[in-house]
Amino acid sequence: MSKALTAAASEPGPLMITDLIRRVIGSPADRLIKKMQPNVVRINGLESRYKPMSDEDLRACTADFKQRIENGQPLDELLPEAFAVVREAGRRTMEMRHFDVQLIGGQVLHKGMVAEMRTGEGKTLVATLPVYLNALAGKGVHVVTVNDYLANRDAEWMGRIYRALGLTVGTVLSAVRDEASKRAGYACDITYGTNNEYGFDYLRDNMKFSIEQYVQRGHHFAIVDEVDSILIDEARTPLIISGPTDDTVDKYELIDSVIGVLQKELDFVVDEKQRQVSLTDEGVDKLEARLGIDNMYDPHNMEVLHHVNQALKAHYLFKRDKDYVVQPDPRSGDGKLKVVIVDEHTGRLMYGRRWSDGLHQSVEAKERVAVEAESQTYATITFQNYFRMYGKLGGMTGTAETEAEEFAKIYNLEVIPIPTNQPVARNDQHDIVYKSQAEKFKKVMAELEDCHKRGQPVLVGTTSVEKSELVHRLLEKQGIPHEVLNAKQHDREALIIAQAGRRGAVTISTNMAGRGTDIKLGGDPEGLARLELIDRRANGEEFDGLWPRELEEAAKLKGAPPPGPDITHPEYLAVLAKHRAECEAERAEVLKVGGLHILGTERHESRRIDNQLRGRAGRQGDPGSSRFYLSLEDDLLRLFGSDRTVVWMERMGMKDDEAIEHRWVTSSIENAQKKVEGNNFNMRKNLLEYDDVMNLQRKAVYELRRRALTGDNIRGMMLESVRALVDDLIGEFVPPGAKHEDWDTPKLMARAREIFGVVWEETPEALREEARLELAERLLKSATAAYEAKEVEIGAETLHLAERQVLLQLADQFWKDHLLAMDRLRDGVSLRGYGQKNPLLEYKKEGFHMFQLMQSLRDEAVVQRILRLDKDMADRFAAAARPRPRVTAEDIERQILMQRARAEAQAAQAAELESPPEFSPLPQAPQRAPARLPEKGAEARLFAFQAGLRRNDPCPCGSGQKYKKCCYDESAEPPAAAAFEPPAEPPFIAESSVGGEYSFGNGEDAETADEARPDELAGGGWMPDDVGVLGGEIEGGGSEPESDAGVTPKTPAATEDPPEESA
Repeated sequence: MSKALTAAASEPGPLMITDLIRRVIGSPADRLIKKMQPNVVRINGLESRYKPMSDEDLRACTADFKQRIENGQPLDELLPEAFAVVREAGRRTMEMRHFDVQLIGGQVLHKGMVAEMRTGEGKTLVATLPVYLNALAGKGVHVVTVNDYLANRDAEWMGRIYRALGLTVGTVLSAVRDEASKRAGYACDITYGTNNEYGFDYLRDNMKFSIEQYVQRGHHFAIVDEVDSILIDEARTPLIISGPTDDTVDKYELIDSVIGVLQKELDFVVDEKQRQVSLTDEGVDKLEARLGIDNMYDPHNMEVLHHVNQALKAHYLFKRDKDYVVQPDPRSGDGKLKVVIVDEHTGRLMYGRRWSDGLHQSVEAKERVAVEAESQTYATITFQNYFRMYGKLGGMTGTAETEAEEFAKIYNLEVIPIPTNQPVARNDQHDIVYKSQAEKFKKVMAELEDCHKRGQPVLVGTTSVEKSELVHRLLEKQGIPHEVLNAKQHDREALIIAQAGRRGAVTISTNMAGRGTDIKLGGDPEGLARLELIDRRANGEEFDGLWPRELEEAAKLKGAPPPGPDITHPEYLAVLAKHRAECEAERAEVLKVGGLHILGTERHESRRIDNQLRGRAGRQGDPGSSRFYLSLEDDLLRLFGSDRTVVWMERMGMKDDEAIEHRWVTSSIENAQKKVEGNNFNMRKNLLEYDDVMNLQRKAVYELRRRALTGDNIRGMMLESVRALVDDLIGEFVPPGAKHEDWDTPKLMARAREIFGVVWEETPEALREEARLELAERLLKSATAAYEAKEVEIGAETLHLAERQVLLQLADQFWKDHLLAMDRLRDGVSLRGYGQKNPLLEYKKEGFHMFQLMQSLRDEAVVQRILRLDKDMADRFAAAARPRPRVTAEDIERQILMQRARAEAQAAQAAELESPPEFSPLPQAPQRAPARLPEKGAEARLFAFQAGLRRNDPCPCGSGQKYKKCCYDESAEPPAAAAFEPPAEPPFIAESSVGGEYSFGNGEDAETADEARPDELAGGGWMPDDVGVLGGEIEGGGSEPESDAGVTPKTPAATEDPPEESA
């Protein structure tokens, strides 16, 4: 070798230099953590100050901190003292003292970053540090969880710390439809809720007709638990509130009936990798003959082609017991079979969600269940744009580093891995790959049998309901006791996961269901104690005071889960002590056999999901192990794996029962996963680029509504609209630079009369003699005079109140129609890529012009409607806009509770949470009830009118029925004189829940409200039927809306059709 080559070989390359620098000065995350160490030292030093304090003195620190913040002291300066106070409160209330690494995690969250903390490192406890510090500012802190169970559990669990320090804690749960409770939840210093509920509440707020009805009070600071699941996995599923359309469902059954004549490969081609189905020319000819269509690609037949494509996807891309299950919805109670989506990331059933754009209807037709009608979008937002509204955003998860690039580019969030408190002792073994799935599962069963005999607990990870039930049948055949946790058993999720660490336990889990619940080696004594007491109570055993009846009644009225037993009761403590001794003994045995073993039966598309599964073992320094068993027939390897692996196995003459186990194989699989992750990232990024167009328009519309609701110079807004309309008319009919003889003055005169009621005496020819500027000023002066005359005729105050109602209603209607038009634009714009045009740029350009046109048409409709109002109609509008005395929904509930039948009626309507009844909701302080109930009939109607009750609210007469089923009379005029006095100084009442459907955007979900009226849909007051643009009843389903219902993803690629989720 020459000297030059030797020198070149010995010189460090760019990667070696990077590694060397990192070793010397550390990674950016290491340097940040090092900067945080002085604060850790200060917090530890303050421990001696707060430890001797009484509980009252410790609570008084909160008031002192708030005062100092009010005086201008930054939160960063207050951080060491605040964190030290929280640590002391945690030690006193929960016997939990924050570790030093948890203090670092708290600082990372406070700075608006993502803290990556391994399973069992106490993420929930870490969040209390920044939550408390930021709540001191008084602007509210939102803690975001993935489901109601975790929100309710964490609010109760961590709420002990906050309440000990004098802060208020609230929840916003999807099962609680009462908006007074929601408003109270948001008004607390700290609010726990789900990502879906926060997003839907934002959309609902922006459909309401009174600012006082809003439940949210801003977006100051949020901490997102399991941030990767919410901001990455669910980023392709926009939240959608939608309502029914007039379309029939016959077309889905007709098209499904002809799909059977098509032959795969001959008439259509399936691309599983891209999740697309394409018709061939032969297939098009067959369909045209069967459907009696001359040209399938004629613009008039594009809808038929769309539904054919959806039907093909339903048959060949969406598989039963993997993507969905067919079973009754337990919430409806009618026993009818429905297509229920399975969450691909968690394996949970998503009741109420529906795929969009006819995909769900196509699957229903395929499965021969009742086909439900499609819906139209009323409001929508993506999680990406919702969470970007927060002034500061932090997140926690055990697996985020693989998605660090996306967190940085989309959310401007830096991912910081937090050191573990104890070294990780888990042994992650290389993957083992077999040629066939049959041989793979044979080896899986052999390993499971060996672990079970040795008493080692095993968590088996599968990727679908179908695979989990296959493992279940194989285990049953071998007589191995086990638990199955998949979409069909999601209601037992937390209980099963909590006990998965017991001696010899075998637990089958679909994807990573059960996140948020730690697996404790030896079992969870608290869960076992609660379960035993619940079972004993169900068998008729009575316990005095173990289940306080008032808490159970409060839970029923709130629609919250039943409370668990009183954890201070002697009977509970005795049962807990028994199970604690059992679990400690089992823990010692499990540790001897190597701790929890993770056995993956297939690799997920994302490395992060695999890491989540592995992360269930090795908790807090415990021993553990993990291994994945794969086959070349698995979807990931079949679609994205390297063909060289198959060829190599065949050349080596490997038999089916021989396996490959090498780091090269593991590396090859990870490369396949990286391909999929990159593809998914591009899809999410593409969705965001399209939604950013809508986001700017949404902000403009919602800002207009807020200005109207706050009464911020409504007269000025109307005059702005008048001026804009005048400019549009002059620009259209008297264009600048045109010759006077080319001016279209006849149409200008006709339009001025149509919109403003302005009549000119001059002839069109005479108007052409005037200067363009003079003509514009003259038209503006006449239009303004017409408006001012209307003010005099009706009265300024009455007119402005009426203007607000008209503006809000028409703004909502035009926005709804605009959303539909933008949906259609997005569906068609991808085809322009074939014309060498950038679909995104075309979407932006045309979307902007469509938005301008929508604004102009809306302004015209509002001004035209206002200038044609008569005194009687204006009075009716104004009456609806004026604030009325209100009472809280709790007041009404307490009235009903005073009579026997009322509590039962409310309990029957209570929605049930998906979680087990292990954690009780926080009891609410009772509100004052009125001195007496109104009489049935006219007096009850008057009370309902004064209190602002909706038809779905409990009837105030105390019958226990809904108002609409009891004293409501649609034909009755609004009462003019007071016959019943509501209680003095009534608190605000919440409007009833927004109706319509709730959807997400990857193609899932929607549930219709119980006969919601259009005015209820907008969350607003009464609107005259002859003026309403959403007039008439909305025929809905029989259940109250679930906020996690309904999906409609729109994720079009740059030059191709949208992926299957967007349908």
